[in-house]
Amino acid sequence: MPKNQITNLLQNQIDTTVFQKIYGHNPSVIKEQIKRYTYLADRHNEIFATSPALFFSAPGRTEISGNHTDHNHGKVLAASVDLDSIAAVNAINGDQITIFSEGYPQPFIVDINQCSPVEAERGTTTALVRGIVARFKELGLRVGGFNATVTSNVLVGSGLSSSASIEVLLGTIMNYLFNDGQISAEDIALIGQFAENQYFGKPCGLMDQLAIAVGGVVAIDFKNPSKPIIQKVNYNPEQQNYSWLIVNTGTSHVNLTEEYAAIPREMRAVARALGGQVCRDITMQNLIEEIPNLRPKVGDRAILRAFHFLTENERVQQQIFALEKGDFAAFLELANESGTSSCRWLQNCYPTSNPTEQGVPLALALTQYFLKTVGKKGACRIQGGGFAGTILVFIPNEVLSDYLKLITKVFNEGSISQLNIRPIGAVCLNKI
Repeated sequence: MPKNQITNLLQNQIDTTVFQKIYGHNPSVIKEQIKRYTYLADRHNEIFATSPALFFSAPGRTEISGNHTDHNHGKVLAASVDLDSIAAVNAINGDQITIFSEGYPQPFIVDINQCSPVEAERGTTTALVRGIVARFKELGLRVGGFNATVTSNVLVGSGLSSSASIEVLLGTIMNYLFNDGQISAEDIALIGQFAENQYFGKPCGLMDQLAIAVGGVVAIDFKNPSKPIIQKVNYNPEQQNYSWLIVNTGTSHVNLTEEYAAIPREMRAVARALGGQVCRDITMQNLIEEIPNLRPKVGDRAILRAFHFLTENERVQQQIFALEKGDFAAFLELANESGTSSCRWLQNCYPTSNPTEQGVPLALALTQYFLKTVGKKGACRIQGGGFAGTILVFIPNEVLSDYLKLITKVFNEGSISQLNIRPIGAVCLNKI
């Protein structure tokens, strides 16, 4: 099909108001997104010799507060952002899923009749696809073959949960292709977490998938992880004269799985020593009283990580309250406290295996020094899992250009991404 026909098809299927609901009302942004989807439709036609029937989008997410609390049944505050993974899709009469993803030379191919984990696939997109299919079938949901072409601007290693974005995108595709869109956002998130835990091989919590599937600014309480309580937070970022930034320090997450896995393991060791199962089961008073007995059993770092959990869990609730009453100064103060707790007590700002590479603490130090020098209120904290990668920064717009000059001297021109809060989660654009 000629390119101009594909462009017309895209515009006929999805009008401008759909893009506005997802990406906002800036005309240049809408124009760029239509161009992006049109390119994807063209690419899909080149590969599969047919025009896509449906288009899908799943955002990235930023963690606002609740660093490493979800896996111990705690509370988190997160938001979906305007960077996303998108797909052009056709269902097929067959049992094969074929996904061409931009940046990968070979397609990801899965036979939906072969659902057992494949050890050689661990850590790959193929494992995620197979795991999602397996979980759909375990839950009695319908599955089928499809062809998809995917691209994403949720950069790998950015701390914006690129893997969870793809998981939720795939689950949303299967929801609309084969299940009439009747599966809840919460269940799509749980399916994605299952695939990442059991097939991909990463022991992640559920915050990333839920924030992406539900969308907007969300508070999530994991007291009962199988039925988390999700609360939309009433917050309008346009009311504040601040920019939300991600600073990528360039340090890699490769070979850090054990560093991540140690955090929930050590927290749970403290909880079990105090008669619980997870840190949500214990109190600060109980922890402090038992420190002399805990030290030889679990070690000091585990105790400090439990300290972080208990204080961070309270802080999430305080930040929700601050945002909803419009007290942004209090919110910033709490965001800084969260960052300090992660560095000092959670200890996830650099890997113990490579102490000479400390890009995250360096970025935090530069940001704190800058804010103090210019005499402005702002905040910075570790973004996501930590140990490497990115920080989240709240910076006053009046000093934004000076901050960018400082940071790009140390890191690089492409190290900073400005975020906007996206109001909706994963969607089929044709169904909005």
